[in-house]
Amino acid sequence: MELFRIKRDLPLMKHALIFNVISFVTFAAAVFFLVTRGLHFSIEFKGGTVIEAEYAQAAEVEKTRQLVEKLGFGEVQVQNFGSTRDVMIRLPLLPDIKQTEQVDLVFDALCKAESGSISQRQIVSDKGEAISKQVCMTTAGLEPIKLSRSEVVGPAVGAELALDAAKALLATVIGIMIYLAFRFEWKFAVAGIIANLHDVVIILGFFAFFQWEFSLAVLAAILAVLGYSVNESVVIFDRVREAFRKYRKLNTHEVIDHAITSTMSRTFITHGSTQLMVLSMLIFGGPTLHYFAVALTIGICFGIYSSVFVAAAIAMWLGVKREDLVAAPVNKGDPDDPNAGALV
Repeated sequence: MELFRIKRDLPLMKHALIFNVISFVTFAAAVFFLVTRGLHFSIEFKGGTVIEAEYAQAAEVEKTRQLVEKLGFGEVQVQNFGSTRDVMIRLPLLPDIKQTEQVDLVFDALCKAESGSISQRQIVSDKGEAISKQVCMTTAGLEPIKLSRSEVVGPAVGAELALDAAKALLATVIGIMIYLAFRFEWKFAVAGIIANLHDVVIILGFFAFFQWEFSLAVLAAILAVLGYSVNESVVIFDRVREAFRKYRKLNTHEVIDHAITSTMSRTFITHGSTQLMVLSMLIFGGPTLHYFAVALTIGICFGIYSSVFVAAAIAMWLGVKREDLVAAPVNKGDPDDPNAGALV
């Protein structure tokens, strides 16, 4: 399926140096902001207070988020989990307030919003001990909201998550390199992974510069971009291999130009369709999916750029040639010989 077809190959590799200078400057700027400003890690990485509440009916997440934000704890996360009645609230750890006080203030605000008031109830624990528990009751004796659980996610857990994230990123990079080396050639593997890391660092640079919150959802988006970007590189590399076999008179940069030009329609269809879905998450997904969609949007835009102007150009400069991808004939003798022209 093609939206359009370009009849003449675009001389893109002729300007490869210019494109790669732009890439290097952008990459260097991203590294600079990462070093000087750093990432603004979310509660999952820094630690914080987690509160789980259960409403008597479907919870209004946006309303709950606004109520908690008015308490002045800083950046908070509010989302559904399990069912539409269950809400998880994440609060940052603050040095001047205890975790129990945070929980009490949040639960009191949520209870008042449901026209209830806090009261104490004596319950029996699993160990048979009598303990006092806060409950939210209305004048009609109903319980519009329950406090299901509250706990502190400490910095140690955050450090463990950061380490696991780094391990996941490293494993993804190694897997991509092995795949490209086996499917094509080591020069393509090096070019592909440089292009992919280029995308990752630039996404991180955007988050460092604007101090957007870096959460587990953003990490998931970055890992998705790695796979998404390498898919575009694989399509172009595959077309390069086909062009080497089909067009014997073209040199390397002409073959790469042909490969990129011939995949442009496919690139517009694939990335355009994906970006429409991501854009819907960005507009209608709310705060929970906002930065996830932002990271994907940056990754899609730079993924196209890096696959075309970074990966392909680096492969060309590494000296990829026809012999790397196309087997040479072992018998060029008698044309009547059925084995003449057989490939290795």
